[in-house]
Amino acid sequence: MKKNIRTTLTIAGTALAMAIPLVATSTPAFAAARDGVCDSGEFCLYYNSDQGGSVSDFAGSISDYGATQPSCYEFKSGGNGQSVCVKNNAASVWNRTGQTVRVYFNSGYAGASQDFGSGAKGNLNGTLKNNNASHKFLSSGNNDNESARNDFDGGTRGFAAKNCTAFAAYRIASRLGVPNFTNSYGGTTWGNAENWDDAARRVGITVNSTPSVGAIAVNDTHGAYGHVAYVNAVYSDGSFDIEEYNWNTPLGYGTRTHLKVSSAENSFQHMIHF
Repeated sequence: MKKNIRTTLTIAGTALAMAIPLVATSTPAFAAARDGVCDSGEFCLYYNSDQGGSVSDFAGSISDYGATQPSCYEFKSGGNGQSVCVKNNAASVWNRTGQTVRVYFNSGYAGASQDFGSGAKGNLNGTLKNNNASHKFLSSGNNDNESARNDFDGGTRGFAAKNCTAFAAYRIASRLGVPNFTNSYGGTTWGNAENWDDAARRVGITVNSTPSVGAIAVNDTHGAYGHVAYVNAVYSDGSFDIEEYNWNTPLGYGTRTHLKVSSAENSFQHMIHF
């Protein structure tokens, strides 16, 4: 299902245009045909990490990249991966649109996902690298992963905007029935993510190592500040999925799937149950 999206330049005065030789200008490029050039206004997927290899450029949402030639969306430009189907073969992106774009594990905008803000370049995370099937251009009206002010209530909860703690605080307030949750909730300072399990204990909130939907997962071994995330699915084997900020996507939204409670720096050791 090949789909070309084009914009057309109309030049008034055909005779004048023919009389003047074509010269290079500094006019910015605009979203045009899918030609393997990452123009302004396009979302681009790359075969290799760090925006390397062949590129496939898009000017809109795609619900299914397709898995076989000749009907799939393929990598267009020269380089590693040229003519390979994009589905389950992309490693990095460049978002040159004015919207957040969400990449999904499954077709039909489903499964694990990773968001890339306007202008962002980045690698697909461990879940989505070479496991990508669709992407969606988001508008403020259908992205519930941020507050209306796009920074989790303007920092009024006392956490650094677009960091993991600000996102977890927003989830606690908007989904867990604690609308007054702030950095001083319960009369104690919650502070950096590594401190959240201790803060919860101080105010009498249950903390254990059992994941449940709606729990706040705490990693107090990662770096100098730790990490927190919102648990949105739990499986019979004890693994769980999370939503988070500022992990695989710098200062942006992301997800990870089928994690286990462990001491590993990329996992979680505690679960807070509001």
